[in-house]
Amino acid sequence: MSSSKASNARPIGIDLFAGAGGLSLGFEQAGFDIAAAVEIDPIHCATHEYNFPKCRTICASVTDIGGADIRRLAGLGDRDIDVVFGGAPCQGFSMIGKRALDDPRNQLVFHYVRIVAELQPKYCVFENVKGLTLGKHAGFLEELIAALGDAGYDVALPYKVLNAADYGVPQDRKRLFLIGTRRSFAQAAYPEPRAERVTVVEAIGDLPDANAFDELSGSDEVRTVWNTDATYARRLRRLEADPHDFGYERHFARDLLTSSLRTEHTALSQERFLATEPGKTEPVSRFRKLPLDGLCNTLRAGTDSARGAFTSPRPIHPTLPRVVTVREAARLHSFPDWFRFHATKWHGFRQIGNSVPPLLGRAIAGSVMQALGVAPSKPAETLQPGNTELLNFDMSRAARYFDVPHDTIAQRTRKTAAQDSLTEESNV
Repeated sequence: MSSSKASNARPIGIDLFAGAGGLSLGFEQAGFDIAAAVEIDPIHCATHEYNFPKCRTICASVTDIGGADIRRLAGLGDRDIDVVFGGAPCQGFSMIGKRALDDPRNQLVFHYVRIVAELQPKYCVFENVKGLTLGKHAGFLEELIAALGDAGYDVALPYKVLNAADYGVPQDRKRLFLIGTRRSFAQAAYPEPRAERVTVVEAIGDLPDANAFDELSGSDEVRTVWNTDATYARRLRRLEADPHDFGYERHFARDLLTSSLRTEHTALSQERFLATEPGKTEPVSRFRKLPLDGLCNTLRAGTDSARGAFTSPRPIHPTLPRVVTVREAARLHSFPDWFRFHATKWHGFRQIGNSVPPLLGRAIAGSVMQALGVAPSKPAETLQPGNTELLNFDMSRAARYFDVPHDTIAQRTRKTAAQDSLTEESNV
């Protein structure tokens, strides 16, 4: 497992509830070094460690770790931390007679505030579903803002619900963000939307059809060559420089199509998929067919094994009679092609659906960087991702690798079961 090697020249960020690393990547691309990432799920931790070799991935619950532990494990000593960011799963509202932050179902948010108070970063960012702004949940948000105030942080108000589509992501995905500023530092503002939007065809139109490769029936990668014309896709393939990306480059093979394990459909399903109009929902599967010149609908994570391991509906490809691959979903989420996910489709889609699109994270992180008064620059160093074995771990192997109990993830799933209703209520 890697230890932190944060550069002295780049501001330092710490990711709580890191998942596979969507926010980690967004903040890295804005010019931060991600010194540590805390995540309870060993499989997500393994994926994060593969993609972020300079970061110390800490496989633990925020309920069991403190700011001093994070500093020690990341080798930070007494260095200033510039930003702590994360999206804590929570219920939102409280049971009658309780403060929402005292409700056990919201304890992860309480621990987020505690760790921010212990680490004393200059800025903090909290991300969640937009349903947290609605009805009975609004009181919880007021409590959270007050708790951050008690910890010394002024939250920029009004808080914002941002649509990833307004920040270069070809997906209609709305998320709540709070940006807190430690008193005596310049207040960070929420980013302004960009003018142009990216479409589905710009994101995935160049990718080879996974069904054309027999190898992708049993493996998630295959060697092939293909042409890419759209600027968005060329930047994700690293064929064209992105002037606003200040992250580390990674060594990767541009002729390797990854995260592309096939999904086998019956002939009848394929007929139904072909007959469905783009932008419409196929009536039997309830899958939505992507519009070539429009946006992808919100990619969801599905549920974990503690709640039945249900797969969230995956969009139908706009021109092919199948659902999208993990790589196509990653493109629709603004992950670059060097970024890899767990080799199984179930974990891969879950990792994408649970993550903040990197370009949306980058926009938020860029606002923090601007408030810091730092002019970001592109590092000269190119990183070698981790061992691909990390992407093939089952839960037992991942737990052994990080030296945690193999059933540790059950702790989180019990706490987050109520999140489903929040997500549905928010209609995101």
